Amino acid sequence: MRLAVIDGRATLLTTEGRLDVESASDGRFPAEVTGLFDRWSEFRAWAADYRPAPATDALPAPDTLGPVSPRPAQILAVGLNYVDHAAESGFAVPEAPIVFTKFASSITGPFGPLTLTGDSVDWEVEMVAVIGIGGRDIAAADAFDHIAGFTVGQDYSDRDVQFLGAPAQFSLGKSFPGFAPVGPVLVSPDEMPAPEQTVLECTVDGELMQSAPLSDLIFSVPDLIARLSAVVTLMPGDLIFTGTPPGVGFGMTPRRYLRRGEVVRASISGIGAIEQVCV
Repeated sequence: MRLAVIDGRATLLTTEGRLDVESASDGRFPAEVTGLFDRWSEFRAWAADYRPAPATDALPAPDTLGPVSPRPAQILAVGLNYVDHAAESGFAVPEAPIVFTKFASSITGPFGPLTLTGDSVDWEVEMVAVIGIGGRDIAAADAFDHIAGFTVGQDYSDRDVQFLGAPAQFSLGKSFPGFAPVGPVLVSPDEMPAPEQTVLECTVDGELMQSAPLSDLIFSVPDLIARLSAVVTLMPGDLIFTGTPPGVGFGMTPRRYLRRGEVVRASISGIGAIEQVCV
């Protein structure tokens, strides 16, 4: 399944073309994607009748695409989940997932302006898991049954705010408006490439900053689902930012942060790309 939100309406991208979910289902399912997550098992079974469009197909116009989960009850984000990113940040490899939140008001669509909040705004491309079927104490072996799909996310971070005080305040520094763009589409787990073939990349003005396969994760997605759901009740539509690979500006010498006018592009194999212009 490849699902997009086009002009606010849930739309399947299929080999037959774009199918408005509400119209194609004769009103059985709502146009708003949030309503689909509440009935994900039923919707997934219905959508299985349609063959997903290839990942290489052209997407709708950028200004028509919205976030694939615009109002998640929870956003759980995992820090230092790549060995080399932990090293460049000056931290030891974690023995357990380092978890923080991005507040829901930071969610935005996959394309558009990024308002810089200061001189230390950094990029962090991440694969984001979207929960379809919630629950607690989910076994790692069952994790993919609970995931609606995957999408591209940016965990933008104002480093000055993030590291203001001791201990650091991760959540505030990562939750300014527009600091959590997600999209351009939601791709079901069965349509994703193997982890070693799922490459995350981020460029700034065309310069490659980050590139790593998903297989480099310290804690895999099923492991994260199991560990998180042992504590938190996961809910339909929740977002899990799974971590960023090395190559962030904070880890460079000298440090390198975003400047007005620069274009940030984040992409993941099998999903697509999102893009922001710094203003």
